[in-house]
Amino acid sequence: MGTPEAGVAASPLARMHGLTGAEYWNDGCVRDEIAYALARGAVGATSNPSLVLDAMRKESAHWTGRVAALHAAHPALPEDELTWTLIEEMAVGSAALLEGHGRLSLQTNPTWYGDAARITAQAIRFAALAPNIQVKIPVTAAGISAIEEATFAGISINATVSFTVPQALAVGEAVERGLRRREAAGLSVAGMAPVCTLMFGRLDDWMRAIVERDQLSVDPSALDWAGIAVVKRSVELYRERGYRTRLLGGAFRHMLHWTELMGADLILTIPYQWQVQFNASGLVPARSLGVPVDPAVVAELLAHLPDFRRAYEPDGLSVAEFDTYGATVRTLRGFIGAYHELIAAVRDVVLPSPDVRP
Repeated sequence: MGTPEAGVAASPLARMHGLTGAEYWNDGCVRDEIAYALARGAVGATSNPSLVLDAMRKESAHWTGRVAALHAAHPALPEDELTWTLIEEMAVGSAALLEGHGRLSLQTNPTWYGDAARITAQAIRFAALAPNIQVKIPVTAAGISAIEEATFAGISINATVSFTVPQALAVGEAVERGLRRREAAGLSVAGMAPVCTLMFGRLDDWMRAIVERDQLSVDPSALDWAGIAVVKRSVELYRERGYRTRLLGGAFRHMLHWTELMGADLILTIPYQWQVQFNASGLVPARSLGVPVDPAVVAELLAHLPDFRRAYEPDGLSVAEFDTYGATVRTLRGFIGAYHELIAAVRDVVLPSPDVRP
């Protein structure tokens, strides 16, 4: 029987990069989960309001104490500002764990999805927190402008709230504009590492919601391939156009999101529970990113789901339409809801209800 260290080295995720070229991040900022991922070759981690709330709950003894201490030190601080103080402290700690391995992605205020100036200003603040902070900016109309400006400011961005080929292409172009402006101004682009997330599972969720809402007759097995097809097409187009942004895939829903998307042109951001499941599977990772989705499956999706066509075709959405695309609206509402839930969790520490027994 091998040593634990040997077992870790032989796990599927630890072997993935060597066998397929794929890299992965930990999708979350819980410290023990980051350590688990780093031991198996992860090169980054990410956060958003939902993931910060998850970390606060899983590490409640630590973070409840920190919230109480921060409030005691700054009793006049409004609860939303106290929440951002917590978020930033959590990000700095996670970035320290990742030092020498990769970057920590920190998401801008989801309620500002329509305000490019505020997003850009917060991106500049976040980037100054630690040298390996990557700033998450939503791929809305305002977000595209903020991505260009943040890139020009020398910030490594992570485009989020992104599900479609048109969004991925708009991000690639915005980053190139920002990089070219830096170069024209004589500023360095060395060390910058922009990424564009494609939330393949959330696109699948939206396809299923449409089928249920509109009572459509679609082969149910085809729905598992919607996000995969978008990612594979985006990878091809990024390669053809030579963008300096790397694609990142996330929002896992099933095993195909791992087994069909392994290759050097895509980073995977994987939640801890899926990492454990993948490592327990015993599967040997194999390059699959360049294998096309069955044309019959793509044809089925194109024939019955106009919103898949909008997601799959490079000109399916204009930048002005990003904000109203169904998956975008659903995800923004979810992130904003989680943000307010996080503020409420902070409130429960500093202003606990008198109706709840201690």
